[in-house]
Amino acid sequence: MNHEYCSHRIASVSRRDALRTLSAGFGYLAFAGLSAAEAAPPTSPLAPRGTHIEPKAKRVIFLCMRGGPSHVDTFDYKPRLKHDHGQPSNYGSRWCASPWNFKQHGANGLWISELFPHVAEQADELCVLNGMHCDQPAHAQAFIQMHTGNFQSVRPSLGAWTLYGLGSESQNLPGFISINPPTATGGAQNFGSAFLPAAYQGTKFTITDSSQRNRRIDQMRRGEANPYGINDAVNERLSRTQQRDQLDLIKALNQEKLRQDRHNPLVEGAIENFELAFRMQDAVPEVMNLSEESEETLSLYGVNEDPTDGFGRQCLLARRFAEAGVRFIELGHGSWDQHSNIQTALGDNCAETDKPIAGLIADLKRRDLLKDTLILWGGEFGRTPYSDSGSGRDHNHKGYTMWMAGGGVKGGFRYGCTDEHGYEAVENKMHVHDWHATILHLIGLDHEQLTYRYAGREMRLTDVAGSVASDIFA
Repeated sequence: MNHEYCSHRIASVSRRDALRTLSAGFGYLAFAGLSAAEAAPPTSPLAPRGTHIEPKAKRVIFLCMRGGPSHVDTFDYKPRLKHDHGQPSNYGSRWCASPWNFKQHGANGLWISELFPHVAEQADELCVLNGMHCDQPAHAQAFIQMHTGNFQSVRPSLGAWTLYGLGSESQNLPGFISINPPTATGGAQNFGSAFLPAAYQGTKFTITDSSQRNRRIDQMRRGEANPYGINDAVNERLSRTQQRDQLDLIKALNQEKLRQDRHNPLVEGAIENFELAFRMQDAVPEVMNLSEESEETLSLYGVNEDPTDGFGRQCLLARRFAEAGVRFIELGHGSWDQHSNIQTALGDNCAETDKPIAGLIADLKRRDLLKDTLILWGGEFGRTPYSDSGSGRDHNHKGYTMWMAGGGVKGGFRYGCTDEHGYEAVENKMHVHDWHATILHLIGLDHEQLTYRYAGREMRLTDVAGSVASDIFA
C-alpha cells in the first residue's frame, strides 16, 4: 500500500461482469446506491476499501485500562503464589499472593477473579491471552508501543492504521474515535496518524460521569455551560448556511494551496476534517443521545449507578458508535498503577468497569453484533507477583494478560501462560507486534501488506516483526 492508493484493494471487475452477477439487476443497483449514500464518497481517503483476506470482524472496540492491570489478581490464576506467599522471591522481594479468590467459569472453566463477577458471566465469550509481553516496563514507552508498535519514534496508532486500511463506513461520523484518552503517557500520539494523512487520526471525545454532568447542569442553569457536552459539536452562533459559506471559502483557499504544492497531506487532511466536522453536527448529538435507550439497557451497563456510570456511558456509546458505522472505538479508563493500596484501588477499578464491560458484551450479543465486533481489553503491561511495599505490585512487562471477545476469536479459551508465579510469559508468548498482527488479520488486513512509504522505506504497524496467532481463531 502506498500513499496514493491502497494496494490491498480488491481486483476490479468489468461493468458487464458485475451486471451479469447481480441477481436483482438494476433494482439491486438502485438499492446499493441508496445504501452507499451514507458512506464516505469514493474519492475520499476515508472511502470504504477491500481487504487482503476475508475479515472475521468489521470493527474494533478497545477497552484500554491505562496503568497496567494486575494479571495475577484478575485473569491469571496462580495457586503457587498462595503457597509461597511471604517467601523470598528470585527478584529481591517477597512473593505476594492475590487477596482475591479465583473460580472457574463457563463451559471450559476459565479461571477469573472474584473482582469481575459480571464479566465472569460472559466467560464463554472470552479469549484470554495469558502470555502477553512487551519491551519496556515504563508506562509511557509501553503505552505508546501498545498503541503504535514503536516507543522510540512517532508512529501511526493502531486505530489510524485500521482506518487507513479499511476506510470508513460512515460519511457523517469519524471512522476512529477515542473516548477519554489520557493526556499523559504519549497523549495524542496514542490516537494520532503520525506520517499517515491526517484524515486517519482519531477524534477525541470526552465523556463525564454523573457527578461531573450534574455540575455541568448547574453551570448551564447559571448560563455558564451546556449539559453532557453533546451540543459541543454544534455551532450555535452561525446558521448552517453561514457555516457552509465559511467552509466553502476555507476549502477554496486550501485547494489553491494544494494546487500550488501539488501534494500536501496536511492540507488534504484539513479539508477532510473540516467537512467531516460540519456533517458531524447532525450525527453526533443523535448518536450520543442516550434518552432513546430503555431503562433495562441503561441498567445493563450500570448507567446512572455508582460507581459504574462513567464507564457505563462509554461502553453504551461504544455500542451506539459501532452500530452507526465507526470502525475503531477506544475507551479509556485508569489509572491501574497500584504500587500500594492495591486492595482498595484495584477493587475500585474493577467495580467501575466490571458491569459495563459485561453489559457491552451481552448487548452486542443480543443485537447479533458480537460476531463481527472485536473487543479488546487490557493495559500496557501487568504487575509483579512479588511486592516491595507489601500492599501493592510493581511494573511487569515480561508477562501479563489481555483478552479478546467476539470478532472471530474462540470463546472460553485460554491462550499462552506465564510461569508458576506469573512473572514471565513461557508458553505461546504473544508480543505486542504479534497482538497487532492478529488484530489486523481478524479485520481482514495482512500486517505485512498494510504499508505506507515514508522516509525511504515501507512502514508498517508491526515494523519487521509480528506473527498471527491463528490458534485463537474460531
